[in-house]
Amino acid sequence: MSCIRRAALTAFFVIGLATYVAAQGNVTPADIQRLQDNVYQAGTDVSQARTRDAARGNQLQAELDELREEVIYLKVKLRKEGTLVRSEYADVRDRVEDLRTRARGDTTNAYTPPPPSTPSRGQTATRSTTTSTTTTPSGTAEIPVGTELDVRLSARLNSGTAAVEDRFEATTLVDFNASGRTLVPAGSVMRGVVTNVEPGTRTNRTARMTLSFDQLTVNGRAYPIRATVTQAIEGEGIKGEAGRVGTGAGVGAIIGGILGGFKGALAGILIGAGGTIAATEGREVDLPAGSVLRVRIDAPVQINTAR
Repeated sequence: MSCIRRAALTAFFVIGLATYVAAQGNVTPADIQRLQDNVYQAGTDVSQARTRDAARGNQLQAELDELREEVIYLKVKLRKEGTLVRSEYADVRDRVEDLRTRARGDTTNAYTPPPPSTPSRGQTATRSTTTSTTTTPSGTAEIPVGTELDVRLSARLNSGTAAVEDRFEATTLVDFNASGRTLVPAGSVMRGVVTNVEPGTRTNRTARMTLSFDQLTVNGRAYPIRATVTQAIEGEGIKGEAGRVGTGAGVGAIIGGILGGFKGALAGILIGAGGTIAATEGREVDLPAGSVLRVRIDAPVQINTAR
């Protein structure tokens, strides 16, 4: 009887241990979202550190850019493979927390990756859009959640040739003004990444491509952002843009007088939640260079106002 009892206890222990280990290794999309939120908050910490020590802030920014890339990799890996080892997730999480601690000045140890290249600025426009923001005592101003900016793609994106984790760039079309100052000049570079792509096939008649934006460079300074596409607009045939964009309805809007309202929507695509772009009529999602994307800011962006 005692042997049976011991065997039962052993089995119970083994099952319990296996359940615990599985739970420890079960990284969820919610975990990745929290990690992305931490990276965003780290960006604010780094921006504040830069106001105290520009050289130190640039060093931390380079490290933050690398961590942001790793978080995107984890997100894509979880989506593609369905599982993610918790130790891999925990390593990135701990590095983000360590960076935040150092950015706040609590420690002096630093990891130093190669500095990122600074994207070149694109074409500028003369008109602007304006919104209200809250200026903080630390010398920053906030672009609020829900703000929409119009950006022009620098290169073609096509679901038949794009791959997950492909990088792309776009430039803002108009100045973004707040509280009497220009926070985001026209021509500022917004960096994006392809987070999911499903090319069209004989069995998949609806090609899809999901785009996310994670960085905005203003006057040579990079800021982490979370932003998604809400509309795609045909870029060809827009004339007199520099003198006419920015005088119409709404933040980041391209004037209906130029595009005729919805007549300017890029034909053959639909945009759903989370920036997922789906093709219609069995074609690939095709966004030519010069296409205009309306991008919604999904988390507040703190812009340094010190010049």
